[in-house]
Amino acid sequence: MAKYITPAVTPLCADGSIDTKGAEALYEYLINGGVDGILVLGSIGEFFAFSMEQKKQLISLAVKQIRGRIPVIIGTADTVLENVLELSDYALNEGADAVIVVSPYYFSLTGDSLETWYDTLAEKIKGKLYIYNFPDRTGYQIPAETIRRLALKHPNIAGCKDTISGMDHTRELIKAVKPLRPDFEIYSGFDDNFAHNVISGGDGCIGGLSNLAPEVTSAWVSAFRREDYAAVTELQRKIDRLMSIYSVGTPFVPFIKRAMELRGIGIRSYASQPLPVPSDTDDQKLLAIMESEGLL
Repeated sequence: MAKYITPAVTPLCADGSIDTKGAEALYEYLINGGVDGILVLGSIGEFFAFSMEQKKQLISLAVKQIRGRIPVIIGTADTVLENVLELSDYALNEGADAVIVVSPYYFSLTGDSLETWYDTLAEKIKGKLYIYNFPDRTGYQIPAETIRRLALKHPNIAGCKDTISGMDHTRELIKAVKPLRPDFEIYSGFDDNFAHNVISGGDGCIGGLSNLAPEVTSAWVSAFRREDYAAVTELQRKIDRLMSIYSVGTPFVPFIKRAMELRGIGIRSYASQPLPVPSDTDDQKLLAIMESEGLL
């Protein structure tokens, strides 16, 4: 069944602390918008910028606020194995449904090294674990064959988020794993790949635009479920146009936050250093994109 999961941004205050009221408002907005799950502390959630204490604070807040109404996945990535295990145990004990771990970054790693890394995680984490493949951030790709072997060895490895702009790797992953483990969930990480993913036999998308327009992405899921392919096509084109938001500034995180603030979602555009601060010119670009798509 097609799903659209939101990798939630992390609302911040001007001093860099977590905006707890903003986070609570965001989770309610997403649930009311019809998303199929929320991922906390993903890449767009700036997991790289927070201390262990801050991460635990946000995990507790998210699980308490969402209250089991939709699944909660927690990003527990770190380059230190013990930190991944500590945070994963904390998240699952707090009531999260699963954890997701991006592969170690800084050095490129071989498939064998990655298999050993995820073997260790799967054996030590007492709950559902998702693999997160993001070559633009790690500098390398997790081979589909490595993921296939891991999926066959570890029932608690529940799926993979494949954040690659094209569909080649994701398609090979679907072909390699799904015939052997139909329950293994394969998600694209770019919003505009949602339809291609589902048509190819995947499970949908974990995409950042659903922070801004969850009603659009949930309508897309609904169109797939009722097999209304005219609506699927129309919404594909709408998402394709909304993808321009990602190009307003680099990295895109503060600009997604600023678009959300301009739309009145209840968060501010503060982001962790050294991410940029959107300018008035950026605001005008964001407003023009949203206005043209009926989001204002």
